[in-house]
Amino acid sequence: MSNHLSIRPEGAYDLISLGALVHRLDPGIIPFRKATSCRIHVSGGEFNVAANLADCFRLNTAIATAMVDYPIGDLIAERVRAMGVKPFYKRFAHNGVNGPNMATVYSDRGQGIRAPVVFYNRSNEAAALLKPGDYNWAEIFAGGIRWFHSGGIFASLSETTGALIAEGMKAARKAGAVTSFDLNFREKLWSIWGGRQKAVEVVARIVENVDVLIGNEEDLQKGLDIPGPEVGAKSRLDPTAFFSMIDKVVEKHPQIKAVATTLREVHSTNRHSWGAVAWMNGETYVAPTCELDIYDRVGGGDGFAGGFLYGLLAGENLEKSVRLGWAHGALLTTFPGDTTMATVEQVRDFAKGGSARIQR
Repeated sequence: MSNHLSIRPEGAYDLISLGALVHRLDPGIIPFRKATSCRIHVSGGEFNVAANLADCFRLNTAIATAMVDYPIGDLIAERVRAMGVKPFYKRFAHNGVNGPNMATVYSDRGQGIRAPVVFYNRSNEAAALLKPGDYNWAEIFAGGIRWFHSGGIFASLSETTGALIAEGMKAARKAGAVTSFDLNFREKLWSIWGGRQKAVEVVARIVENVDVLIGNEEDLQKGLDIPGPEVGAKSRLDPTAFFSMIDKVVEKHPQIKAVATTLREVHSTNRHSWGAVAWMNGETYVAPTCELDIYDRVGGGDGFAGGFLYGLLAGENLEKSVRLGWAHGALLTTFPGDTTMATVEQVRDFAKGGSARIQR
């Protein structure tokens, strides 16, 4: 392989994600306090990667997650099927009153100088009840698995979810899969039950089983307790802070083979400068910067992760993999919702320098 990763050439699944499914209520540019209607998007940081790889990049993917048997669960399961992702559900019965529940994310889009606002209802969330032993990994991986992915949002949900990720990572590596973890540090979620110190302890036990990390310098500092420069001291498009931390990351976690992240400078809610950067085995690459007219920014980072992992799975080198992630993440911000509506042809065209000229 040209990207230094020993990826199995084939398997029943190109990628399996482990994480939580949620539904996001989106009133558009109207703030919730004045909203009269909402769109419903199905999401989840870990699910989004599997969905993007299946729908846009035409890979065989799956999600191991919790599912509640009630109408909201049915709605979410329908969208999982529509995106072409195979589910491995740990099922829970709803008691008709207070759960267990499929989590709700509330997120308006903002507009201009008004930033988007995001808040949650994750009370009695089924995914937070998941624990080691809930999945028969040997059975799930029996047909072969090439890549296993999870993330910091799922790790932050409870004292058992991080242990489940570590269990899944170990089983996946034993089955010959490459593993990746999106740090996705969310202070709000960790603060409910453990805080930053607990986050560092949980993430450390996961990352010792990880080959590829997704995360910016703030994620590396807060999630891995890696010292670094003051976050935000320079332009968000400057990769210097990211690269300055890589040696410390690899010194602390020597099995890490690659680290990648997006670079984003927010000029207004609807206008961003967008880039990406990655390190792999001493090699670095910085993607070009493009100017984005944002329709819905939620899911752009997962869009980058999906495109980047697709490049690696396809045997592309670091430069092409970063460009594919950069292109797909950019395109994803032009669609409503958290998951892709792009095609692999559109992504490859934009990655090579395509434009918004009409296609006839």
